Amino acid sequence: MDTLIDQATRDRLIWLRGKVHPYETFEPRKTALVVIDMQNFFLAEDSTYGLAAARAIVSTVNRLADVVRRDGGLVAWIQMAHDDGWTNFHDHMLSSSMLKAVREGLRPGSHGYALWPQLEIREDDVTLAKRRFSAFLPGYCDLPDVLRARGLDTALITGTLTNTCCETSARDAVMTGFRAVMVSDACAAALPEAHAATLRNFLQVSGDVRTTDELVELLQKGQVAAAVV
Repeated sequence: MDTLIDQATRDRLIWLRGKVHPYETFEPRKTALVVIDMQNFFLAEDSTYGLAAARAIVSTVNRLADVVRRDGGLVAWIQMAHDDGWTNFHDHMLSSSMLKAVREGLRPGSHGYALWPQLEIREDDVTLAKRRFSAFLPGYCDLPDVLRARGLDTALITGTLTNTCCETSARDAVMTGFRAVMVSDACAAALPEAHAATLRNFLQVSGDVRTTDELVELLQKGQVAAAVV
């Protein structure tokens, strides 16, 4: 059970839908692990935006990736590719020095753009670029088309930041027809309170929140059920 989901949230969920978790069963072969923005720019200690919290989830992401592959699902590594189309974001949300760092650090082909070297990427995985916060925003990432072409309907969202690219990807996944689960111990934010608040909000109105241990157990149950059928 996820300790980030407090009793008040649980009580409200029981009132809203009669249970805490909207998704109680998983079909492994219809499931994708979506790993958001685990790039050098967001993880390296010498990076402008390097986060210790993001480095801390690497082993958990690798573990879940192994389980999803083993059970017949897909692992998708998503990289933020910054471009100049973010006019409002550029004009109002970043200082000039931070904007320069983002443009340089998330330029495709740069060191910052590359996936963190401790991630265990396999030949059958897919690697895709996204040009906005969300990996499911139509026109800005090929992920939804890739998942639909493979008959996948469930996205397990991991990576960084919990309250930015992970959250927007998860919400857009739900709005475009996928079941989305934010993996609480495989997402990372700059501030613990932002991480917790995002997960509570997402669970209440959009999708599910689970721990890695819970998902490993549920995927195993789904694999056994599929074998029996």
